[in-house]
Amino acid sequence: MARTELKTKTLLVEFDSAASLTKAAEKLRDTGFKKFDCYSPFPIHGLNDAMGVKRSYLGFIVGAAAAIGLGGAFLMIYWMQVIDYPIVVSGKPYNSYQAYTPVIFAITVLLSAIATVVGMLALSGLPKFNHPLFDSKEFQRFSDDGFFVSIEIDDPQYDTQKTPGMLTSLGGKKLEVIEG
Repeated sequence: MARTELKTKTLLVEFDSAASLTKAAEKLRDTGFKKFDCYSPFPIHGLNDAMGVKRSYLGFIVGAAAAIGLGGAFLMIYWMQVIDYPIVVSGKPYNSYQAYTPVIFAITVLLSAIATVVGMLALSGLPKFNHPLFDSKEFQRFSDDGFFVSIEIDDPQYDTQKTPGMLTSLGGKKLEVIEG
């Protein structure tokens, strides 16, 4: 059986503090890196801006699904009550919207919830069942006390000689090349 070759995938660099992690993220963003991510044990105010992360489109997706649910539910109930099978109940007009409200609300919320889950998965590129970072012993500390930056080797700005030196000059320690 032939042995498969391992390809270098990710450079993992540890930093001492949240400030040095944020500084490294800003430098990577300013240098033009696109395929990098930062990991810390707690949320860091301003890290998304330092990384150049843009605002999510998820709100627009959920809003569109809610509008479709609202309009579709109203049209469905209107069609059934007024056109398809009109019945006068207690002398009320055919298109008495007050009776539609619970169904319209339920369908709007249902479609919004489905769009939220599907949109979140699609926008974040999930499901990812495995990443080479999970094989690193150092990376297992990221949720306890570690501040890490990972850079994908196939990023167009990545240079085998310059990138590790730049990160070391910013305070990076324990550089690890993770193969997967």
